[in-house]
Amino acid sequence: MSVLTVHEPEHRHIDRPEEHLPGERLDELPRLTTTVPREYVHRASVAEVFLTSCTRIDETHFTLTGQWPRAHTYFNSSDGLRHDPLQVAETIRQAGLCVAHSELGVLLGQHFVLWDLSWTAAPEQLGIGATPTDFVVDAVIATEGRKNAVTVKRRLEVTIRRDGRTAATGTSRFTCLTPETYRRLRGDALSSSPGPGPQEPPARMDPAEVGRTLPGEVVLAPTDRPHCWLLAPDTRHPVMFDHAGDHIPGMVLMEAVRQACCALLGPSATLIPLQASTEFHRYVEFAGPCWIEATPLPGRPDGLAGFLVTGRQDGKTVFTSSVSGPVAPH
Repeated sequence: MSVLTVHEPEHRHIDRPEEHLPGERLDELPRLTTTVPREYVHRASVAEVFLTSCTRIDETHFTLTGQWPRAHTYFNSSDGLRHDPLQVAETIRQAGLCVAHSELGVLLGQHFVLWDLSWTAAPEQLGIGATPTDFVVDAVIATEGRKNAVTVKRRLEVTIRRDGRTAATGTSRFTCLTPETYRRLRGDALSSSPGPGPQEPPARMDPAEVGRTLPGEVVLAPTDRPHCWLLAPDTRHPVMFDHAGDHIPGMVLMEAVRQACCALLGPSATLIPLQASTEFHRYVEFAGPCWIEATPLPGRPDGLAGFLVTGRQDGKTVFTSSVSGPVAPH
């Protein structure tokens, strides 16, 4: 069993002199809790790292620990009482990256191609308490295809537990590519930039129309087509675009899915996406418009609202997502 443990120099803050017992050695004090390296989860900001450790159980099973803050600047509910289910998706993404880098020998600098990501969250376990939410992730990674081949895929299955209770389950599939392979795959697209173009970006939706509170969080702009929007995120957003890249991040696309569903519901209601399944068919490029289309699905026996959301760019489907959950007032 191997354990990834990242910690500060072994010391602790002493509020009162008597807390440091006579004869107590500093090297016998407990290790302090901190995050895993931000590079292991492909984040530039330490504040956006939700994982705190990774332990290998056997060749395919791993246990990770983590923490969700009480008040995240982006992953939040409008009433501030519960964690955002999209935070589950980000935790699954980080878990796959962390295990790959820390335990599977995937080198820093290699590129990850995310093929799909699904999750189901338990609403009663998403409430925000009096302290940050500590959680444990049970992760299983299986290899699909020929081992060591460029096309090999890894399938991740996770269960996120809070106080021993299941808060969410999820799966994802991804491929790890060397920088050389990635350059061949991306070609001229590597020169794409998220910076402002020659024209001003289109006016985005009102935050209340898409279930958000701040204008900078809105990723959709209206069009003259029913149930269709233009993907128009603010590439300066510190969380959605935490680090440089040559394409629109998958988490931004999932936010577009949520906002499209809320736009269909109207400004007085918002969707809580407790279940979602997204397939990524192509990269969404900065150059060229990407159209987001949403369709309500037939009523479900469990009473949850369901939607099918599709992204299209250059006449091709770039992602599809089915999402469902309860509708809450906004």
